[in-house]
Amino acid sequence: MGSRRPVGHQPWLQQRVVVCASLFLLITACTENTTPPQREAFVYPKGDVQCPAEARPGLAGAIDGKTSADGIRYMVRTPLNYDGTFAHPLLMVYAPAGMSRWSSERLTGLTTEATRAGFVVVYADHKQLNIPTVEQLGAIPGLVAKEWCIDEKRIFATGHSDGGTASLALAVLEKTKRIPAAIAPSAAGWTGKDLEEFQCRDSIPAMIMHGKNDALFPGWGAQTSAWWAKCNGCDATKVKTVEGGCRVYQGCASGGATVYCEGAGSHRDWPNLNRVMLEFFTHPEKFL
Repeated sequence: MGSRRPVGHQPWLQQRVVVCASLFLLITACTENTTPPQREAFVYPKGDVQCPAEARPGLAGAIDGKTSADGIRYMVRTPLNYDGTFAHPLLMVYAPAGMSRWSSERLTGLTTEATRAGFVVVYADHKQLNIPTVEQLGAIPGLVAKEWCIDEKRIFATGHSDGGTASLALAVLEKTKRIPAAIAPSAAGWTGKDLEEFQCRDSIPAMIMHGKNDALFPGWGAQTSAWWAKCNGCDATKVKTVEGGCRVYQGCASGGATVYCEGAGSHRDWPNLNRVMLEFFTHPEKFL
């Protein structure tokens, strides 16, 4: 896609966080609830030992009180019957501006269904976005993999608003773009023009979720999904509609499934697409 400006000179990431922070701080103030939602058991395949017994000290459960080297607090949710010898997919959930890990967990509602599907789920506190912050957020999966049995080739990133911005940034920034195996940002603060400043990377499954009535970032999801479709070698003129009203681009390169889901919600609304998202992460080939 040609040359790009150094990412350190791009102001978009920090400019847009101020607006989002004001919005989400307003709706989350005085509503903190640290009671974890229900976790579910996963049906493990038999005889599939990928981590030596007791090689990872991480315990089964709803584990809080974790802090990265950069001071970002996060918490871990495992399947109810967590098996420390099985390499689990890891679902990173990044928080909207002003939201804690607990508020993000309640907003997205991913814990129950994701643990049932065998994911270890990690929720991180929000931290004001800039390039170094995204790199710091990208370091958390490696920390989790030192304690829990994680398949580091199956690290997935999602989040809403600033969390969506962060998860999308992980997939394009030079220092982090090899971390996620697929992304599903919601209401991300990116435009197509922002992405044009980056070179296309290797194909990666991308599920872009955005509200039709998002007045803060109007139409931005359609722009970013079109950019991913181009980079993933899709035929932008051919799409098919699947569950949830999501539109799947056709003719994409192997490993480059690209989906755009435009719901009826506003910027504040997390889309009702958790099952579709988890299926996208688990079997992206079904979306080609």
